[in-house]
Amino acid sequence: MTKKYTSTLTDAQWQVIENKLPEQMLKRKRKWDLRFIFDAILYVLKNGCVWEDIPNDLPPKPIVYYYFKTWRDNGLLEYLSQELGGDYRELMGKSRSPSVGILDSQSVKNTAVSGQSQSGYDAGKKIKGRKRHLMVDTLGLIIVSWVSSADWSDRKAGSWLLAKLYMNRVDFPRLKTFFADGGYRGKLVEFVKNCYQRLGWELKIVKKEEKINKFEVLPMRWIVERTNAWNDNYRRLSKDYERKTESVEAFIYLAQIRLITLRFEKAINSSHI
Repeated sequence: MTKKYTSTLTDAQWQVIENKLPEQMLKRKRKWDLRFIFDAILYVLKNGCVWEDIPNDLPPKPIVYYYFKTWRDNGLLEYLSQELGGDYRELMGKSRSPSVGILDSQSVKNTAVSGQSQSGYDAGKKIKGRKRHLMVDTLGLIIVSWVSSADWSDRKAGSWLLAKLYMNRVDFPRLKTFFADGGYRGKLVEFVKNCYQRLGWELKIVKKEEKINKFEVLPMRWIVERTNAWNDNYRRLSKDYERKTESVEAFIYLAQIRLITLRFEKAINSSHI
């Protein structure tokens, strides 16, 4: 029996994840139960420690990292994030597929571990590191994420983010309209119109009204900012510690999985489902 940490899954939270795992994964016999492996990966996400510092009562580092790397590369974490996101939307009385996507980016400082690999300098934010590009729905749930060096412009990265969505478009049949701030204006709007016209996709730029000495929350953008704030609650995502950008994306999806399991448990305890 492992010790209970703040990142440890409860029975109700684990049930939410287990119900979405492929049947062949659940049938396979292992020395360590899948639940404890998830607990160990979530411990790293929540506490921001290196893999070697995983507590001794959890599965050892080589096993935990092996599963993280496997699930990162085979897309399981992204799949779980999308599936649970769809389930939560239905719980909230919405269609499983969103009809609106909101784009934004977040520049994050890197560390000596991540080094110079896919790292750059964001002159606007004066941050050396990487950029996390997110597309979220109106609930703030992640539709797709992509990580680049910090010197990539939002317009350039936006085309890659949309291309990644295009590959997964079968999972989001209602998604047609996209909102973004002024950093995405210009050629990207025409690019979407020309390349994705047959899909009916449209990118709309949310303009900011200039008001002197008055802070104004940009419509729609605050939803993505809230998602970034949720992610910042996990120390592993407070900076960029990863050697590979794919690992950053995997932790972003894992953070959403954790968030949704917490919300489902709250709904269960409130007798909403």
